[in-house]
Amino acid sequence: MAREQARIDVRKTYKLYVGGAFPRSESGYSYEVHDSKGGFLANASLASRKDARDAVVAARKAQSGWAGRTAYNRGQVLYRVAEIIEDRRPQFVAAVRSSEGLSASRAEAVVDATVDRLVWYAGWADKLTQVVGNANPVAGPFFNLSTPEPTGVVAVLAPQGSSLLGLVSTIAPAIVTGNTVVVVSSYARPLPAVTLGEALATSDVPGGVVNILTGDALSVGPWLASHMDVNAIDLGGLAGVDGGAEAAVAMQVAAADNLKRVRRAPATEPDWTREPGLDAMTDFLEIKTVWHPMGV
Repeated sequence: MAREQARIDVRKTYKLYVGGAFPRSESGYSYEVHDSKGGFLANASLASRKDARDAVVAARKAQSGWAGRTAYNRGQVLYRVAEIIEDRRPQFVAAVRSSEGLSASRAEAVVDATVDRLVWYAGWADKLTQVVGNANPVAGPFFNLSTPEPTGVVAVLAPQGSSLLGLVSTIAPAIVTGNTVVVVSSYARPLPAVTLGEALATSDVPGGVVNILTGDALSVGPWLASHMDVNAIDLGGLAGVDGGAEAAVAMQVAAADNLKRVRRAPATEPDWTREPGLDAMTDFLEIKTVWHPMGV
């Protein structure tokens, strides 16, 4: 009788998610990802400056089409992402457990909160304009109307601690309002981010709307902050990072060169389980005001 051979596991290669595809880093570099106890989990691509530029190009290409969709449709698309995460629940629970060192029940609660967060933002998609837009009183025979519009391409330095709920809580409000994003995931905990990329690739989110880079925010962030085709940057992922406060100041200065909107890094990472507010959406909106004569 032939002797049975032990099966060799098929090791997963974690790549970037750019323009709806999964390229390797152009540098060819990767880094080791470890679990909460220091054990080896995987190798992740180490995004470079060139990868950041490619992601911005993809985000810019997708932005006008995404912003041109109806708000209701963008809400439907976000809801579809929530459905896919719910369907792939065991994979996301495993990614959160291994990355954050949580118990099974706590990891399941994180995934539940993530799905609920997406549904919450999806529900606001076609309601936000009525809340933050308005008809302005003016002295004269004119209508004066203000309405929100997306800023454009938003760079996001994702939270370092909350690798899934925090990540989704920064991406969802930006894209539901018509922006596209380039995200630098948590350096130590990138697996939920790349798992999210796989879910997005099989969803209705068009390629380029969300682009995910794995790597060091302190290395990639400055290039995104100074990139002249990035319209806004969220520095939240620098909270609690060694040297993060100094890096945040330098990135704010770089962002000022082309008048980017900047969401500053808090001193400590916020509690992502708290109920979200509208400011996460309005931070990356522009208000357009239109004058129109009455009776015409």
